[in-house]
Amino acid sequence: MISSIAHLTRMARVGFVLAREGALALVDPSVLPPAARALIRVGRLIERGGAGSSATRLAAALTRLGPSYVKFGQFLATRPDVVGMKIAEDLSALQDRMAPFPMEQARAAIEAAHGEPVEALFSEFGEPVAAASIAQVHRARLKDGAEVAVKVLRPGIRDRFNRDLAAMRFGAELAESRSHEARRLRFSGVVETLARSVTMEMDLRLEAAALSEFAENTRDDADFRVPKPDWQLTAREVLVDEWIDGIRLSDVEALRAAGHDLVALGRTVIQSFLKHAIRDGFFHADMHPGNLFVDAQGRLVAVDGGIMGRLGLKERRFLAEILLGFITRDYARVARVHFEAGYVPAHHDVADFAQAIRAVGEPIHDRRADEISMAKVLTLLFEITGLFDMATRTELVMLQKTMVVVEGVARSLDPQLDMWKTAEPVVREWITRNLGPLGKIEEVGRGAQSMLSTLASLPETAARAERVLGQLEDASRQGFVLDERSIQEIGRAEARRNRWGNWALWLIAGLLAYSIFS
Repeated sequence: MISSIAHLTRMARVGFVLAREGALALVDPSVLPPAARALIRVGRLIERGGAGSSATRLAAALTRLGPSYVKFGQFLATRPDVVGMKIAEDLSALQDRMAPFPMEQARAAIEAAHGEPVEALFSEFGEPVAAASIAQVHRARLKDGAEVAVKVLRPGIRDRFNRDLAAMRFGAELAESRSHEARRLRFSGVVETLARSVTMEMDLRLEAAALSEFAENTRDDADFRVPKPDWQLTAREVLVDEWIDGIRLSDVEALRAAGHDLVALGRTVIQSFLKHAIRDGFFHADMHPGNLFVDAQGRLVAVDGGIMGRLGLKERRFLAEILLGFITRDYARVARVHFEAGYVPAHHDVADFAQAIRAVGEPIHDRRADEISMAKVLTLLFEITGLFDMATRTELVMLQKTMVVVEGVARSLDPQLDMWKTAEPVVREWITRNLGPLGKIEEVGRGAQSMLSTLASLPETAARAERVLGQLEDASRQGFVLDERSIQEIGRAEARRNRWGNWALWLIAGLLAYSIFS
């Protein structure tokens, strides 16, 4: 009960800050139930004057709420299926820039991690050069003279995130208990995905492992690389990797002045990302211009491996065939791939789905490359997703959103870039290699290995099946019995859920009303 009150209090504070900063103006009240519409109207009454554009309103509210909500906002920017394309675009502009924490705390964290003074580890250790919601980065020099980037976790950040995530879980469960659309969009799954992502980000050894795996995957790529982590100096709260001397991709004029081929760089950005996603199944999911550099050799360098995406073989095949289907305008094949993957329920008609896919694909053909809006393409895709009951695939939504960001980066270098033509060689190569004769042979080999493993475990499986059948036989004769205490607990749990849901609505309304008249 006490924890529920704490969650409700935090939810009320979030609602108040969103209302005060004018972020409720982004909500379309026509799609909400009457009670929620009333709350939105009350919230709009306390909106402060001069709140600015929708993007600045939402960014201001999330920044005011603290690091957890800044990170949540950035994460929701990858989920336009949940928040809508307009809000996702606004959230994409949210910068994860926070005030740096004191130098003394950074030094104390490093010394606690290694049991030695900072001076024993580095010959130079500078002031922070960047500070975000989870960590900040310092420029330093090792004893051997090598320059490194030192990433240090914010003090107390784990406890704060855990408290805020618990409140987010509570709110998601509350929404799903009252909304079919919230259940379809898997609000609880969104929060759990964020929780897993943040948990991994807050163990900097895992980021070092991601960079190491990324480097291994791309070691033969002549035009792409990532910084190497220093495993001896990396710990849970501290990550040390090589310092990248290069030009940020956001500084187009500096790239041009340095003599870099901007058209070739734009092509490298697109094709590198697709190779990582389709070839390797492991891609950088935060490829904004601030995380991308060009080194003196003209290679693209991606830093900050805190947010990575992973695709299984099934998802990679799905992505490759979808992209090739759009490139070749084979909408029937695109539709069949959705059904074969099990993403669209079988009771829908493939031909109807292909017709809907055509409505997405045709507008992007026979137009100049700079006229094609991937944001509009994604908006249509998500609308069709809802019409055909396609369950949300978190990893694919993250991939699609990252593709939009990557395309924006590439277009800043080459405004005439045609993403589809640029993508085609990578997609065709993967399909030829994995779905052609050699790929079929390898697939047969994997199937045979799986069958041998299944045969080896057959006796144990048969014994388990026999036990289960015996239990079902007993249950069919005697029935499934719940004891009185279980029945009472179920009733009490349902009553508590309904009671706290109603209290949540009234508490938020009361706090907003109080803020108006006090």
